[in-house]
Amino acid sequence: MNESKQKRKFVMPHIYVILFTLITLSVIATYIVPAGSYDREEVDGRSVIIPDTFSYAEQTPVGILEFMTAIPRGVEQTVAIIFGIMAIGALFRVIEKAGIIDVILNFLIRSFGNKGMLIIPTIVIPLALFVALTGNIESSLIFLPALLPLFLRLGYDRMAATGTVLMATVVGFAVAITAPANLGTAQTIAELPLYSGIGFRLIILAVMLAVGILFIIFYIKKVQKDPAKTLITDNVDNSQFIKDETDSPELSTRTYVGTGIFILALGFMLFGIFQYQWYFIELAGFYLFAGIVSGLVAGLKPSGIAEAMNEGIQNIVLGALIVGVARAISVVLEDGAILDTVVYGLSIIVTMIPETFVPVAMMVTQGLLNFVIPSGSGQAAATMPIMVGLVDLTDMTRQTAVLAFQFGDGFSNIFYPTSGYFMAALAIAKIKYTDWIKFIWPLLLIWYGLGAVFLIIAYFINWGPF
Repeated sequence: MNESKQKRKFVMPHIYVILFTLITLSVIATYIVPAGSYDREEVDGRSVIIPDTFSYAEQTPVGILEFMTAIPRGVEQTVAIIFGIMAIGALFRVIEKAGIIDVILNFLIRSFGNKGMLIIPTIVIPLALFVALTGNIESSLIFLPALLPLFLRLGYDRMAATGTVLMATVVGFAVAITAPANLGTAQTIAELPLYSGIGFRLIILAVMLAVGILFIIFYIKKVQKDPAKTLITDNVDNSQFIKDETDSPELSTRTYVGTGIFILALGFMLFGIFQYQWYFIELAGFYLFAGIVSGLVAGLKPSGIAEAMNEGIQNIVLGALIVGVARAISVVLEDGAILDTVVYGLSIIVTMIPETFVPVAMMVTQGLLNFVIPSGSGQAAATMPIMVGLVDLTDMTRQTAVLAFQFGDGFSNIFYPTSGYFMAALAIAKIKYTDWIKFIWPLLLIWYGLGAVFLIIAYFINWGPF
């Protein structure tokens, strides 16, 4: 054996390659899978499948022109979502560059920096609520670099800091309250009232966060008692994480006023979401307007705001466009008239599973799919049309199907290496992926176990829109 020959390591393809492969397979499927359809009826203003009405139809395989235009048509159908996600990136880059993020973090350090464990819920609860309301799970990349010095100063390790931030953001994302990208997209496809079901999700959010906070505190206490039990196995010098104040923007009076304006703007956003059910069109306009106003008040020049917005859009454009590319899968299945056939095939499989556990099976399925479609809104666009058709053939509600999607898609974002923001967070904290897995797997098992319990409860209470 020639020892100089090394085995090639598997490299995960780019997400566009994965999605294009799935689109191609969907096109091929239209030549193989029989076309068919269910009869539908209007119930409370929404189109619902009528059980036991499936019938096969004449084959309509997707041609080359339909194949070529599938992605543009997918983008066309999701353009409001795509632009809204880009606007989120623009807003956060502006407030970061204006020093508003520094103001908020400095307040945390002054208020809780010497109060030990109290810093954990103090960071987790607001951050989780923010992500649960906005869906901006990438906000961990903004907060983590600033929080690392605080945790190190308190005597906690980098795993505790990273775990705190990622745990908060992933719970907020997985149990979204009004997040338009994942929850809003899924509920829109499921033809549910936007952000409905908030009461039950608030209970779930509280439970999941409590478990996560206790998990982090237990880890910190264990390492404090015996430093050898830290799960960090590298020899990185922690001094490099101490922030150099000369790199921070000057926090002038205008910066503090801009922070106040930004906080008031967030309150106005919540009012718009709850009172007028703002979705991506309104929210995109709000993000841009709030970024411009907050930036100007904080002291940024108009050109500086424009450059910051451009940088923010560049940072998030991949995640935004994934939504349209993923929607192309559904476009192809609809063109080939095999979407209902897929639903029919899944319904046969479902008959083999006790109906009580159907939502749990959906959660597992969505969790597996998140490996290849690491975008909440993209996954919703690709899978919810099928899941909606499936639940209409059972006693399970569409709201429960949306929750199964949220759990399956959400929690795996801090496990799969295909999750870009998660891997970036580990790189910022210089934590090995294998070390992270040793740390997080017990918590993930608990979360998924609780998720299964809540889904079964949702099934038995016939959890509906409100």
